[in-house]
Amino acid sequence: MSTTMSGAPTLPTPRGPISESVLSALRGNRPAFPGVDGAPPYGGDLQLALYCCYELHYRGFRDVDTDREWDPAVLAVRGELERVFLDALRDDVPSGSDVEGELDALLAEHVDAFGVSHHLRRHGELWQLREYVAHRSLYHLKEADPQSFVIPRLHGPPKAALVTVQHDEYGAGDPERTHSKLFADMMAELGLSDAYGAFLGSAPAEMLAEVNFMSLCGLHRALRAALIGQFATIELTSSPGSDRLVKAMRRLGCGPAALRFYAEHVEADAVHEQLVRREVIAPLLKAEPESASDVVFGVRSSTFLAGRMEEYLLHHWNRGESSFREEAYARNP
Repeated sequence: MSTTMSGAPTLPTPRGPISESVLSALRGNRPAFPGVDGAPPYGGDLQLALYCCYELHYRGFRDVDTDREWDPAVLAVRGELERVFLDALRDDVPSGSDVEGELDALLAEHVDAFGVSHHLRRHGELWQLREYVAHRSLYHLKEADPQSFVIPRLHGPPKAALVTVQHDEYGAGDPERTHSKLFADMMAELGLSDAYGAFLGSAPAEMLAEVNFMSLCGLHRALRAALIGQFATIELTSSPGSDRLVKAMRRLGCGPAALRFYAEHVEADAVHEQLVRREVIAPLLKAEPESASDVVFGVRSSTFLAGRMEEYLLHHWNRGESSFREEAYARNP
């Protein structure tokens, strides 16, 4: 049996019949997969199953043979899960092709805006900040990895510019400055486990769906323009939110290692915003004008899924409740 890479997490607890069958298959069994048609497309069962399928392309799982990555049965069920997820997004996200208008809208900050970063900046509590960071670790401990899948699917100026952005994301050659390492340092400073995948079991379906959308677009050449739209959404909206989170952490008395991650993004993503917009998207659309609708789909899907996660968090926090699924993690994970 081949082995997986060091630091890989263990398989999580299933959340229903779909994820139970997928996790069983990852262990080397041959279960009968239940039908996925009619399953809630954004629900925990489907999203966890899909997340675990995708994780095989990242670090894998400690108790899963690396050969499972290309197991035809796993790939077949992954395809069915992707179909349900993608069909739901196509139904729920309005279509469009005005890329410039879409990007301009991302940069518009409304005076009365009130999202998670606003909440944490104004009056969030330390336990809420820690929960937010724990949830976000599903992406940030592999930050930029989903987007790197698209590099060989591009050519010319868009490819060169995207590699420039990714070079910064990976610390410009310094492993201590990779954004995933800075995020892990922040987790440790906040008293959270910085182990890769430590909070998979406690993360809500809304967070799984956000990360799954990145992997879905990154792993499918047909969705490469949607991945660029998703990446643009992160880079164009990151600086103001990161600035609010730095201010929230200062207000809450967090240490320098906690501040460093978001402080880095205030400056870096302001530069990346222009690179992605002018040197990735513009030449891509010039060469492939038909990809405009996919870029917009990526932007709107990313915004839609992020909005669902924000609603989930604020719903729980406004009631004084933990947003963690598992009570063992609540308040003091």
